[in-house]
Amino acid sequence: MRLQRSLGMIAVMCILISICAFHAISAIDIPLEVEQLPTITAQSPSSLIAFPFDENFPMTFQALHNFRWEKNGQEFDPLLDPRLVKEENSGTFVIPNNGNLTEYQGIYRCYASNKLGTAISKEIEFIVPNVPKFPKETIDPVVVEEGKPFILKCNPPEGIPPLQIYWMTINLQHIEQDERVSMSLNGDLYFSHAIEKDSRRDYCCFAAFPRIRTIVQKTAMSVIVKTKKGDTSPETANAILQRRPSILTPSGVKSETQLVKGEDMKLECIAEGFPTPQVEWVKMGHHLPIKAKRENHGKLLIVPRVEREDSGKYMCKAKNTLGEAVHYFTVIVEDPPEWVSEPESQLSMIGLDVSIKCSASGTPQPTITWRMNGLPLHEAIATNRNVLDDTIFLHNAKVSDSAVYQCEASNRHGTLLSNANIMIMNLAPMILTRDGEDYSAVQGMGVMMNCKVFSSPSSSISWSKDDSSESVDGARFYIHDNGSLEIYSVEKNDAGQYTCLARNTEGSSAINAMLNVKDPTRIVVPPEDLRILIGTTAQMSCLAEYDKSFSNDFELLWEKDDMEIAVNYTENSRYFIGEGILQIINVSHGDQGVYTCLARTPVDRDMASALLLVLDVPDAPEYLVLSEHKSKSVKVKWIPGDDHNSSTTEFIIEYEESKWEPGNWNELLRVPGNHNSAILKLHGYVDYRFRVSAVNAIGRGPSSEPTERYKTPPAAPDKNPENIKIEGHLPHEMDINWEPLLPIEHNGPGLEYKVSYRRQDVEEDWKEHIVKRHSFVVKNSPTFVPYEIKIQARNHQGWGPEPTVVTGYSGEDFPSGAPNDIAVEVMNNSVVKVTWMPVHKDKLHGHLGGYRINWWRLRSLVDSKKSHGNKETLTFPGDRNHAMVPGLTPFSEYSLIVMTFNGRGNSPGSHPVNFKTPEGVPEKNTVFRVTDVQKHTVSLVWSPPLEPNGILTGYLLEYQLINDTEVGPLQTMDISNPETTKWILYDLERASKYKFYLRSCTTVGCGPVVSLECTTTLETSKSAPTSPPSTPKSPVTKSTHSTIAPLNISFTLSDSFANISWISGGEHKQFYIAYMNNQKLICEGLWTVSEALNTTKIFHMIDGLEPGTEYTLRLTPISRVDNYIIFEDIISTRSPGLASAHGGISTQGWFIGLMCAIALLTLIVLIACFVNRNKGGKYSVKEKEDLHPDMESQGMNDDTFCEYSDNDEKPLKGSQNSLSREIKAGDSGDSLVDYGDEDVQFSEDGSFIGEYAGRKEKRASPEIKATIQTTA
Repeated sequence: MRLQRSLGMIAVMCILISICAFHAISAIDIPLEVEQLPTITAQSPSSLIAFPFDENFPMTFQALHNFRWEKNGQEFDPLLDPRLVKEENSGTFVIPNNGNLTEYQGIYRCYASNKLGTAISKEIEFIVPNVPKFPKETIDPVVVEEGKPFILKCNPPEGIPPLQIYWMTINLQHIEQDERVSMSLNGDLYFSHAIEKDSRRDYCCFAAFPRIRTIVQKTAMSVIVKTKKGDTSPETANAILQRRPSILTPSGVKSETQLVKGEDMKLECIAEGFPTPQVEWVKMGHHLPIKAKRENHGKLLIVPRVEREDSGKYMCKAKNTLGEAVHYFTVIVEDPPEWVSEPESQLSMIGLDVSIKCSASGTPQPTITWRMNGLPLHEAIATNRNVLDDTIFLHNAKVSDSAVYQCEASNRHGTLLSNANIMIMNLAPMILTRDGEDYSAVQGMGVMMNCKVFSSPSSSISWSKDDSSESVDGARFYIHDNGSLEIYSVEKNDAGQYTCLARNTEGSSAINAMLNVKDPTRIVVPPEDLRILIGTTAQMSCLAEYDKSFSNDFELLWEKDDMEIAVNYTENSRYFIGEGILQIINVSHGDQGVYTCLARTPVDRDMASALLLVLDVPDAPEYLVLSEHKSKSVKVKWIPGDDHNSSTTEFIIEYEESKWEPGNWNELLRVPGNHNSAILKLHGYVDYRFRVSAVNAIGRGPSSEPTERYKTPPAAPDKNPENIKIEGHLPHEMDINWEPLLPIEHNGPGLEYKVSYRRQDVEEDWKEHIVKRHSFVVKNSPTFVPYEIKIQARNHQGWGPEPTVVTGYSGEDFPSGAPNDIAVEVMNNSVVKVTWMPVHKDKLHGHLGGYRINWWRLRSLVDSKKSHGNKETLTFPGDRNHAMVPGLTPFSEYSLIVMTFNGRGNSPGSHPVNFKTPEGVPEKNTVFRVTDVQKHTVSLVWSPPLEPNGILTGYLLEYQLINDTEVGPLQTMDISNPETTKWILYDLERASKYKFYLRSCTTVGCGPVVSLECTTTLETSKSAPTSPPSTPKSPVTKSTHSTIAPLNISFTLSDSFANISWISGGEHKQFYIAYMNNQKLICEGLWTVSEALNTTKIFHMIDGLEPGTEYTLRLTPISRVDNYIIFEDIISTRSPGLASAHGGISTQGWFIGLMCAIALLTLIVLIACFVNRNKGGKYSVKEKEDLHPDMESQGMNDDTFCEYSDNDEKPLKGSQNSLSREIKAGDSGDSLVDYGDEDVQFSEDGSFIGEYAGRKEKRASPEIKATIQTTA
C-alpha cells in the first residue's frame, strides 16, 4: 500500500552573506565603512531528503558579492537551468517537484567571495528517495515438522528510515507474538518450535515508511506443520519435541557491534528449543546499565543514548530444563568529531604574529584539513606561514595575509567545518556610538552610557564630565572593556555632559553624551490582598509617585498572573481602570490570582502585587461510594469538592426513599468538615439513595450526584411513639394522643399500636387495645384521677422495644369552690394588693391553672353618680394567695372579685369587695388654646382635665418671653378658682414671642404641663380690652348685643361632619356658627363662618371636616368672631373606623331627625322632657340583666347590680328599638352616649345663654354590655 502526493519542493542549499553588514556569529564587529571578509551566517543541514509530502524547504543563499555552487565537485550554475526557480539578488533557488528530481540528487557546496577572500559551506547531500517495493515473487510453502523451529523471512525494501514492520494476516489481523513466536530487528518472524495451529496460508509482512507515508506488503506466505498423529505414545512425543536451546540469531558464538555515541544500542537473542527457552542478559564484569530495558519477551536488550562507558562485552543466555545456549556481543561506542578548539576570527595589527588553532576529538581521531579561501592550504604559498600540528602560525603578518581560513575535521562518523576571518590592518579609532546621545537615569539606580569603538590596534578609553580634563574617578564609576561608562547609585549631582575620548597609535576620536537624573518611580499605596465573594465587585487601589517630567509618558498598568489586563471599554467588559483603581465587576472563579500594579516611565518602573481570592460555597462532593452494607447501616465515602478559599465546616448527608416521599430529599446526618466518610444509621424496609453537600462560611454548596439505590430488609420497629399527651376534654373521658411513627420509621408493613392503661391508685390489670390511628379515648373514667399509660408499636416483623410508662389524668371539671377571705390593701393611688385564701384541692377538680382577678370602676369620687367602667382582668398562674393590681384611676371607687381556674374553666367568683383609691394629681388639660392676640394682651382658654383624679383646687399658669435673643423670667399666675377656663394676660411686650404653661392642681399637687407659643401683634385691634379688670372675668366675653336664647346646644359627630342642634327659645333671632381647625396656628385666625341662621331652625350640619381632628366651635350674633361670642366649645371628629364601633351615624341622624320632628309637633312634650333632663334621675337596668345575664361575670353574687345617671341623655321610650337594632352584638354599651359630646365640654357660665350638656362618662360596665345586645 502506498500513498503519494506531488507538491512543489523548495531546496535551500546554503545561506551565505558577504559581510557588508554586522553579523552576530563573528568574533569581531567591523563597521560598515571598513571592507571585510565574507562570512557564512546560516546554511542547510548536511543532508536534505526530498519527501514527496513536505510543502517546502526554505534554503537561502544571500551575498552582496560573488557566489558560486559546486555539485559533486563540479561547477553548478542555477542560473543556467530554466527549470529552477531563482530569487533576484539572492543565492536561493527552488527545485520544483515535477517528477524529474533524480537528476538533482548529489552533494552540493556553495562559495562566497570578494577581493579579500572566500568562505565555503559544508557539503550538503540532496537525496531523492525511491518508492520502496517488495519484489513480485512466488514463495513456496514452508513445510515444517511439529516441534521444529522455522523462520519466515521478510527482507523489506530499502527506504527512508524509520522503518516499521508488521506481521498480519490477509484480513489485517496481527500475528500474535509471545515467548515462542517473535519478530527480529530485521523483520523476520521466528518460531522457536512449531505447533499445529501455526499452519495457515496468509502470513503477510508489511513494511511501513511513515516519513513518506508509504506501506508495502510482501506476498503472502503459507506454513504447513506436519504432525505425527499415528504415534501418540508419550515417549515418542518427547523424543520429537523436547530439546535443549540453540541460538537462531545472531549466528555463531560471538559478534561485534559498533555504535556512535548517542544512538540506541539494541542487542537481540532469539533461541529455539522445547520447552520454550528463557533469555537472560549479562554485562561481563559489570552490572547492566541502569537505563537498560528488556523488550520482546526478554529477547531484546535496549540501552538508549549510549555513552563511551556502555562499551564492553555482553552475553545473552537462553535456557530451559534441558540445558542452555549463550552468545557474546562486543559493543564498541565511537564518537563523531567534536570541536575542542574551533578557529576564531581575528583582527590584528600589521607586523604582529598571528596563530590560528583548530583541534577536534572523536573516535577514531578526526583528521584536520586546512584551506585558505576555499583552496587547499598547500596551493596558497606564503613564506611567513607555518603549520604545526593543529595550529597555523603567521609571522610578521601583512595585509595580504587577510583571508578566510577553513578548518575541516572528519572521521568515518562525520565532518566538521569552520571558517575563521583573519584581518590584518591598522586603523585610527572609529566611535560607532552616535554623538550627543541623551541618557536618563533614576536617582539611586545605575546607568550605562555607551562609547563603542573600532580600531586597530585597540584604543584606550577615558570619560570626563563637563569641561573637566580629568577622567571621572570613584567607586561608583566603571569603564567597561567595550568603552561604556557605568555609574552605580546615580546621584542628583551626576547630571551633566560627559565626553568619551578614544586614542591609539593611529589617532583619537571623541563624542559627547548628556545625563539627566530623574526622581524614582515609587508605589506609595500598594494594592492589598482581597478575599471577595463571587458575583460581587472587587476593587484594588494603587497610587504611585514619579518624576513630573514624565507626566505625558507615565503609565499605570495592571497585570493578572504576569499578563497585562487589556481594557476594552465595552458593555461586556468586566474590568474598569481609572485613577489608579482596578474594578472587577461580577467576580468569577477565573478572576482569582495575583494582581500586579505596574507604574512605568521611560527610564524605570515599580510594581506591587496583591492576591485576590474568590470566595464561594463549596463545590459538590464527588465519587460517592457505599460500603460496609448492613441491615441497619451503611458507610458512605466521598471526595470533597473545592472549598473556594473558605474551609468546609460540615457536610450534610441527605436521603431520598422511593416509597413514601419519592423525589423529596431529607437531612439524615451532619459531620464535621474534616471528615470524608460517615456511618449512616438506617431504617428497615426502605429503598434509599444518598447525596452529600458541603457547607462553609459563605453558605451551603450544591449537592453531589446521588448514589445508587440501597434497600434495607424489613425489621421490627426500632422505637415506640413519643410525645404522649393525656387530656380530658370532658369530665368522664380521657383522650390519649401521641406522635405517630414516621412512615420511614415503620421498618416494615402492617404497623399498629398497642395502647395499655390502668389507674395508678388502684390495683388493677392493664387494659389493652390495638389501634392503627394515633389516638384513643377512654370512656366512663372518673373525674381527674391518675392513670398509667404505655404505647408499643409493632409490625409484621414483630414488636418494638418495651415502652416507657407515662402518667396522666382523666378529664377535668369546673372548680366548685371560690377563694375566700378576700382583702384589699391600697398601696398608692393606682395600685392595690389583693390577698385571698386559696381553694382547697378537692374543689379544684383538675390541675390548678392559677387565679384571676376581675375589677371594675364603680364611680369617680369627684361625682356622686355611679357609672360602671369596663371590667378588667388579670391572670396569675400557679398556686398563690396574693397579687398586685396596677393601673387604677386615682380618687375612684372600685369593686373586684377573685376566681381560680383549671384546664376546664373558671371557678365561681368570690364575694365582691369594694375599695377606694386615694386622690392623685390631675391629668393634663386636653385643650389649651389662644383665642385672641393683641399688642400687649393674649387671651387663653382651656378645658378641665378629663380625669381630675381628685378635687380640683385651681390651675397654675406660667409664661415667659422667648425671643431669639433672650429668655425672660418665668411669670406665675396662681388661679385658685377651679371653674375658671379662660384668662387674659396683660402688659406683654408687642411683637414678642411668648411661651405659656398650664397645669391643673389638686390638694396632692399639680399634674403634667401643657404648653403653647404665640407672638403678640404690632397694633391693637378695636375690640381689644384697654385695661385689666380688677377681678378675673368669666371664661367667655359677654355679648353687647340683644340676648338671643338657643337652649341646650348639643352635637353629633362623625369622622367628617358635625351636626349642631339646639332648642329654640321662641323668638326669631339670627346668629352665626364659626369653626376652626385647632391643628392650624390660632394666630392665623383661619375661621370658617356659616351663613346667617335662625334660632327656629333647631339644627345645622357642618361637613368636610378632617377625621380625628379637634375644632373650636363658636356661636356669634354677628359674622365676626372677635369678642362677640354666644357660645364656644371644643369638638373632635372621630378617627377612621371608629364610627362603626360605636353605632351607625345614619341611625343617629334618624334619631336626631325624629327628635326634631317630635319637638316641632309637640312643644309641650319637649318642654316636659327638658324639665326632666334638668332634674336628672336614675333608673335600674336590673330587668335587662335578668333577661340577658353576663356569662363573663360567673361567680358574682346574684344581687350585684349596676346603675348610672341618665342626666340629659336618657332616650325616649319610643326610640329604644330603633337604637338597639344598629348596635352590634358584643359592642360596648357606651354607644348610647355617642349622642353627647365625646370628649370635653366647658362648664356653664353666666355669660352663656341657655343650657347645654356637660361632660358625659363614656364607659359602661360589662354588666350593662349584655343588656343592650340586639337579639337575632
